[in-house]
Amino acid sequence: EKAVNLKKDLAEMQEWMTQAEEEYLEKDFEYKSPEELENAVEEMKRAKEDVLQKEVRVKILRDNIKMLAAKVPSSGQDLATELNVVLENYQLLCNRIRGKCHTLEEVWSCWIELLQYLDLETAWLNNLEERVQITENLPDKLDAVNDALESLESVLRHPADNRTQIRELGQTLIDGGILDDIISEKLEAFNARYEELSHLAVSRQIALEQQLQTMRETDHMLQVLQENLGELDRQLTSYLTDRVDAFQMPQEAQ
Repeated sequence: EKAVNLKKDLAEMQEWMTQAEEEYLEKDFEYKSPEELENAVEEMKRAKEDVLQKEVRVKILRDNIKMLAAKVPSSGQDLATELNVVLENYQLLCNRIRGKCHTLEEVWSCWIELLQYLDLETAWLNNLEERVQITENLPDKLDAVNDALESLESVLRHPADNRTQIRELGQTLIDGGILDDIISEKLEAFNARYEELSHLAVSRQIALEQQLQTMRETDHMLQVLQENLGELDRQLTSYLTDRVDAFQMPQEAQ
C-alpha cells in the first residue's frame, strides 16, 4: 500500500511539473506595454517561489522511497527509477524557471535604466533650450554677449555617454521585441528634439562668436579713436595755452 501511495505521489508531482512548464515556460509572451512586462516579472517571481517550495515535497518523496527500497528492495527499485526521472525533471524545471525569471528581471532593469537616461538627457535638453532662448534678446553689451556665449558653450560640452547608453539600451530591447513600439516612439521623439536643439544651439554659438568678434573690433576702434582724440585735444590745448595763431599750426591742427 505504501508503494502504491508513493507511486501516486510521484505521478502527481510529475503532472504538476508538466503543468508548471506549460504555464510558465511554453507561453509566447508579448510585452507591448510596461504594465505587461512588469506583470510578467512578478508572475515569474511567484513561479520561482512556487517551484522552489516543492523542494521539500521532493525531498520527502526521495527519503520515503529510499526507506521503502531498504525494506522492500523489489518494490523500491521500480520507484527509485521513477524517482530519478522526477528528480531530473524537477531540477531542470527549477533551472529553466530561475533562468527565465533572471532574464525578465534583467529586461525590466534595462527598461528602467533607459527611462532614467532619457530623464537625464531630457533635463539637459531643457537646460540647453533655456540657454538658447536667453541668447535671443541680449543687451548690446560686450559683457552680456560674452557671458551668454560662455554659458551656452558650457552646456554644449555635455558628454555623449548618456546618449550612447540610450541608443544601446533601446536597441537591445527593440531587438528582443520588448516594448518596441513604445521605445521606438520615445527614441524618435528624443532624437528629433536633440537634433533640432543641437543645430539651433550651434548656430547661436557661431552667431554669438561673430557678434562678439565684431563688438571687440568696434570697441578697439573706438578705443584707438578715443586715444587719438585725446592726443589731439592735448595738442590743441597746448596751442591755445601758448596763444599760437591758427594759421601757424599744421593744416590738420587747423
